[in-house]
Order: sequence, then C-alpha cells, then structure tokens
Amino acid sequence: MEASITLKKVGKLVGDKTILAGLTFGIEKGTIVALVGDNDAGKSTMLRLIAGLENPNYGAVFLHGLDTEKRRIETRQTVAFIPHDIDLDPWLTLEQNIQFDARLYGEHKDRIQSRINDYSHALDMGDFLYSLAGRVPQGIQKKAMIIRALAHDPTILIMDEPTAFMDAESRRLTWDLMRKLRGDKTIVYSSQFLPEIEAANDRIMVIHNGSVLLDGSLDKLLESTLEYHQFAIEFEELSDELYNSLCGVSTVVNPTKVGNTFHFYGRS
Repeated sequence: MEASITLKKVGKLVGDKTILAGLTFGIEKGTIVALVGDNDAGKSTMLRLIAGLENPNYGAVFLHGLDTEKRRIETRQTVAFIPHDIDLDPWLTLEQNIQFDARLYGEHKDRIQSRINDYSHALDMGDFLYSLAGRVPQGIQKKAMIIRALAHDPTILIMDEPTAFMDAESRRLTWDLMRKLRGDKTIVYSSQFLPEIEAANDRIMVIHNGSVLLDGSLDKLLESTLEYHQFAIEFEELSDELYNSLCGVSTVVNPTKVGNTFHFYGRS
C-alpha cells in the first residue's frame, strides 16, 4: 500500500542527548497508528517531526513523498497537529478559534463552517461552540482542538494524547469519529490510556529511548513478547506513590491507572 508518512534515518538531538536515534519506517495511507512508551521515550518529539513543527538533526521526513523541510508549504497543507496541552485563545469563542486557524490554510468560510457543524455534532459539543474558550472545561476545549485540526481537511492527523482531560463519554465519541475517518485520513497518535490503544489501532509502535522497540498489531506484539497478557489489579486506594512503585517493577509493561485500578501487561 501507499505510504503517507516515511521516515528515513531520522535523528533528533538536544545538546548531547539523543532523543530519536536513526528512525526508518513508513506508515500506510488511511491507517491508525498508536505510539506507546514511557514519558521520555521520544513520542512527542517524533509526532512534532512528522507534523513539520520541528526539523531532524539528520535524516528526512516525507509526507506523501514530499520532504517536510524542502517542501514545507505543500506538506503543511496536508497535515494537522493536536498537542497535548490546551492552546486555544481563551478570549475567542471555540468557533472563532477554529475558523481563524482554518482560514490560514486558505479554506473558504462556508466549507469550514460545514465541517465545524459535522464534527461538533459527532463530538456532541454544538452547545459550546459560541462560548469563550477560557470559560468551558478543558475536555470541551480538547474536542474543539480536534475540530480545529480537521477543519482544513488534512489527509494526515497527528495527535499527542488527544483525549487528555476528557471524560469517558467524550473519549468514546472521539474514537468513534477517528474510526470513521480511518481510510480517508492517516492518523498517528500517542496515548498512555491502554483501553483506547487496544480499541483504536491498525498498528502499535512501542518507543523506548528514541528507538522503535516493537512494531506491529497488538496480537503480534503480544506474541513477540513471549505471550504477555493483560492484568488489572483493583486497590482500595491507588496512590500516586504506589502507582509509581508498581510502574518501576521490571516485568510490568505499559502500565496505566484508571481510578483505583492498575492496568498493565506482563507474563502470566
């Protein structure tokens, strides 16, 4: 299949520290790819490089065959990036935030409004569109950021923990929408939330110390790691101190915390 995204020997350095180490891989058009790994594994840097927001120190990133450094204007039209943190203008309404950003791409106002209507309906947030961004919950703002990213109709969507700050229903609506967009758009995202990774992926890439440690479908990854299984341990109170201690256990893989339940993969 055709590759929407290609990295060729891509490396990123910060001072003497290697953040990404000579990455080479392709991502097929229309697929959903999940990036998982520790907080300092290099996931966010990789996403920003793919989106063209940072340049590699060596190697090259290609979107639809175009070098993101040499063909910056063309590639920026095809991609949208959703950061982890809220970055809306708090003194504009959600609709104004979306319209302003999409107009920068040369999109006609009516086409933008049509997409806003469609996506706000899908995410059940139409009642908030004309509220000031700074006066609505962060979960609603995050959904507005998703609509903003989609408003200029990119073919590649890059998302850094897209459902951060959302409640369970908002997460469900978000991933229902992403699954509907699969095939039409290539979606690459990072997440620490195990249930959504399991539910929304064609491929999982495990990033560790700036390299791709494992790459494939969830079933293939579990087979390749000597039959790891999913476990969930419910505590009366799962404190941050206890959670961090459990995360430090060498046999615990991809841990997450949901309420007082500790989810992880490990050997049975």
